[in-house]
Amino acid sequence: MPDAVSLASLATDERVACLRIYADANGDTHMQEVEYALQPKQVFEDNLPLRLSETLASSGCRFCRVPEGMREVAWHNPPQRKLMIWLTGEVEFETSDGDVRRLAAGSAVFAEDTTGKGHISRHPSEGQLLMFIDLE
Repeated sequence: MPDAVSLASLATDERVACLRIYADANGDTHMQEVEYALQPKQVFEDNLPLRLSETLASSGCRFCRVPEGMREVAWHNPPQRKLMIWLTGEVEFETSDGDVRRLAAGSAVFAEDTTGKGHISRHPSEGQLLMFIDLE
């Protein structure tokens, strides 16, 4: 089983990395790291500028509690494109190409495989908290 990686811990002042799960034209699913550039923007007067990415259009945001004992969700597709941010615990994903990745809390995942073979997700036995952001 691979070690968990916190993609949030890899962020720098110039970029942030996220995991993307997607389906190709044949319906096979894959994972890849994608990066977003962070640009300085003065937000608070008399303070250093914050580093912001481009705005991601979204239509809603929900907290989600994965219940205790829900260890594995078999092959599935999200009902729409989502950005998921894992707030607690580790999560493991497997795609149809055999790629398996384990992420620690703080990691962001773009679930874009709304068609195709989908992916498997594995969760800690104690449950976990995450945020679903519906992308437009």
